[in-house]
Amino acid sequence: MSSEMIGAVGLGLLLVMMVLRVPVALCMLCVGVGGFAQVISWSAAISMVKSVPVEVLSNYSFSAIPMFILMGVLAAHSGMAGKLFDATRTLCGGWKGGLAIAAVGSCGMFSAISGSSLATASTMTRVALPEMERLGYHRGLATGALAAGGTLGIMIPPSIALLIYAILTEQSVGDMFIAGFVPGLMGLLLYALTVTIVVHLKPSLAAPGEPTSWREKIASLGGLLPFFAVFLVIVLGIYFGLFTPTEGASVGAFVTLLYALVKGLRGRALWVATQETLALSTVVFFMLVGAEALGYFISVSRISFSISDVIQGLALSPMAVVLCILLLYFALGMFMDSIAMLVITVPVVFPIVQALGIDPVWFGVITVLTVELGLITPPVGMNVFVIKAMAPHVGLGEIFRGVAPFILSDFVRLALLLLFPVLSTYLLSV
Repeated sequence: MSSEMIGAVGLGLLLVMMVLRVPVALCMLCVGVGGFAQVISWSAAISMVKSVPVEVLSNYSFSAIPMFILMGVLAAHSGMAGKLFDATRTLCGGWKGGLAIAAVGSCGMFSAISGSSLATASTMTRVALPEMERLGYHRGLATGALAAGGTLGIMIPPSIALLIYAILTEQSVGDMFIAGFVPGLMGLLLYALTVTIVVHLKPSLAAPGEPTSWREKIASLGGLLPFFAVFLVIVLGIYFGLFTPTEGASVGAFVTLLYALVKGLRGRALWVATQETLALSTVVFFMLVGAEALGYFISVSRISFSISDVIQGLALSPMAVVLCILLLYFALGMFMDSIAMLVITVPVVFPIVQALGIDPVWFGVITVLTVELGLITPPVGMNVFVIKAMAPHVGLGEIFRGVAPFILSDFVRLALLLLFPVLSTYLLSV
């Protein structure tokens, strides 16, 4: 059997194992090691098993991941999230659908220091959903806005997904963060516009917010300052070369920790936050170890190069190839976790992108955006299931119906980025 055929069988086996609900990280590790052994030898595969975990866990760039996770966890446990929602709710006071817009805005700002969509969705649901239900918001609109707002965590820098893409493809992490800023901001604005249109078409879905004076709005800005301070420290520090993205993650985590300590986070609460950070980081690193092993297998099987040769033989335009890849991501996103999807597929599709001369930074942004869609599309929208877990009294169907307008909004954003790549690359040239 040729190495390419072994590669194809391995990828097919990977999909079968995932359908059987085998943990994704374990799927990648088993297929990677087994496939590598079939192409090279079992002794080489055993040597790979010894070296891969060391390579991943000692990779300096990956140390940013637990730091970004720690930032989000500390922000949630220190009360920053509650003050953030109170501030955005006051700013949107008196608007029709103002609480839903405030929830989306809070998600966007929380994700700016969290980097995790699931953490953003769970934290803001705990804070915002009870208040929206108390004021008579339709549960579908309320949960849909929170599920969609949570996806902003995967795009607005610092983003764990953009970080992982950059490391897997050997791109500049700083460039990826800067390129993700405008698309992330577009998502925030389009989601707010979506809420406005929905409540205009169906006024019964949302009650008018309590009017607030300009003095109250200005005073509420104090609740946004901690988030803006951490965000500006990280982004401006990276942009002006004061520190690397990895160092920026540590600086951001330290600033957030100082805030949490000032606000009284002590003892058991601090220990719980540390445990949560370790648990989430372990899951991510296990996936990365599996992805590294799978990447070695894909490399020696040369299946990605065979696929690239087939696509080039079809004489498709680069844009047609990109659309095919995005369609694949959209289909996979209905069944797979976003980080798992990236670490599995990027080693396969990136050589194709390189061969076609496509801008890897722009491709990374639209890839992460398409992966983001998978977090809210049925049947396995991870953000939807997180919100369902936080609000068991709301039906899954109700949440999916509520999030549908926001999915359309994301398609509009994706179309704009495909038609005008400069939207994601302009800041890199400034």
